[in-house]
Amino acid sequence: MSLDSKVIEILQGVSTATLTTVLLKKGLRNVWMRGTRPLKPGQGRLVGKAFTLRFVPAREDLATPESWASPISTRAAIEAMPEGCVVVADALGVSDAGIFGDILCARMVKRNVAALVTDGVMRDAEGVLGTGMNVWCNGVAAPPSVAGLTFVGWQEPISCGGVAVFPDDIVVVDEDGAVLIPAKFLDAVLAEAPEQELMEGWIMSEVDRGVPLPGLYPMNAETKIRYQAWKDGRK
Repeated sequence: MSLDSKVIEILQGVSTATLTTVLLKKGLRNVWMRGTRPLKPGQGRLVGKAFTLRFVPAREDLATPESWASPISTRAAIEAMPEGCVVVADALGVSDAGIFGDILCARMVKRNVAALVTDGVMRDAEGVLGTGMNVWCNGVAAPPSVAGLTFVGWQEPISCGGVAVFPDDIVVVDEDGAVLIPAKFLDAVLAEAPEQELMEGWIMSEVDRGVPLPGLYPMNAETKIRYQAWKDGRK
């Protein structure tokens, strides 16, 4: 089941940087997926449930072009991807074999997949960009996936960029990369993240006015009173 539109709307208004702060306050330090950079600038902030893909190191009898026709293949996995999901692929950080190219990305676009996130790399970069698929990855390489990886399954727990990702966890991506919200923390994040974003926006406006940081960030008691008065005045 896809995320409720209201959930998406709220999280699209919260930066991944703010989300890491909110989750840190919950005791979660390891939620930013290393090596997940936007393939092109301006892809925006996207939100969706994680649909996981798992690769293991290449083994010569399994990682072959013939494997692409197997029932356990990236092609089959794409046909199971629900609309609006964020595909998260564990590529082991392999940088010399591209996990997906233009044809696979074009099919994902047809299936209304929101984004692809991987700690690996892509191939057919120009073609992938031409499909309009939103991709966060660790770069590009010409060789295909089977040159360095074996695809073994989908919708199971994986690691991506050193972060544990379970199916149906929530993923938010923007210019700073990909951040994971564990499913059981979603309600708490929805309740607290917009307030954190609002507060930091107000602090920035105070910095613009020339207010010194001590007592402002973090707020002391006097600043909290001023901030509350500002919030009350917006109602």
